[in-house]
Amino acid sequence: MMENYTVTGHIGEGAHGLVLRGRHLPSGRDVALKKVKVRKLEDGIPISILRESKILKTVDCRYIVKLLDFFPQGLGFVLVFELMPSGLWEMLHDVENPITLAQGKSYMRMLLMGLNYLHKNHIMHRDLKPANLLISFEGELKIADLGQARLIWSDSKNESRPYTHQVATRWYRAPELLYGAKFYTQSVDLWAVGCILAEIIMKSPIFPGETDIEQLAMVISSLGTPTEESWPGLTSLPDYNKITFPESRRIPWETLVPDCPPDALSLIQGFLLYDADKRITAQEALSHSYFFTPPLACPLSDMPKPKDGHRNKFRDREVKADVLFEELFKQLSDFVP
Repeated sequence: MMENYTVTGHIGEGAHGLVLRGRHLPSGRDVALKKVKVRKLEDGIPISILRESKILKTVDCRYIVKLLDFFPQGLGFVLVFELMPSGLWEMLHDVENPITLAQGKSYMRMLLMGLNYLHKNHIMHRDLKPANLLISFEGELKIADLGQARLIWSDSKNESRPYTHQVATRWYRAPELLYGAKFYTQSVDLWAVGCILAEIIMKSPIFPGETDIEQLAMVISSLGTPTEESWPGLTSLPDYNKITFPESRRIPWETLVPDCPPDALSLIQGFLLYDADKRITAQEALSHSYFFTPPLACPLSDMPKPKDGHRNKFRDREVKADVLFEELFKQLSDFVP
């Protein structure tokens, strides 16, 4: 219950409410409190919160964030998580402490071990991205935000049932989802992992589209125009005939991900395939030469240890940028009659 906790700060805002910093009074442990508001009583608890809490109660993996408590409060609910001072997004953008190739390899190994655990337990995450990969005080990466996660199941005829295609953040959304696919597998997570690996190498997204159509156009112009041969079932996807793109030839991978070691480039290619059935699995990826080629993944003792409040460094930067923009806009408006 909430009387066992006290709020000590603000972490951020999610899709369904605030994420606050708190302390568990009986133990003195610092925690993250995800406060979820129910807008209308008749609407009940948001389905994403039910899924997240149910799945997190069943998983037990050091590379997946732990749900410590869950209880009603007022017209909402509170999910209590272990406190994580930073995320992969912040670590990649900390120019004062750049991530080395060995450290990036360690992050990938932890991500794949967590994802392999989820997939082996028939769970697909459906929203993997750097912002949903949290980093502990010890430097350990943990998969978080399972609000869009779903169990992978088949009916009695061993046929997949439909899922919504409105999942995953756009930059990490698999092309089958962009074409409106309702029948898909955990391979959508594997596409996202390929995008994340490229981002770890480049320190910027590989496919940063501003709309769904631009996102699909960016993928096609980079990987080349897909065909039924390279992507079986392409022409039967729901949105395939709704838009056409100019014929494109594949851009060399060395151009798409510049200054990328060959073994890392090979692994990225294994994830970023049109044919979802051919994407390398998380388990297979852990045995890829990428992890056995120098520099080797460094031990946890050599990983960056984010200090308490590491996220605030980037929040302050965003606030300053907003203030500078407002001041610039004011100055420019003085010249407009």
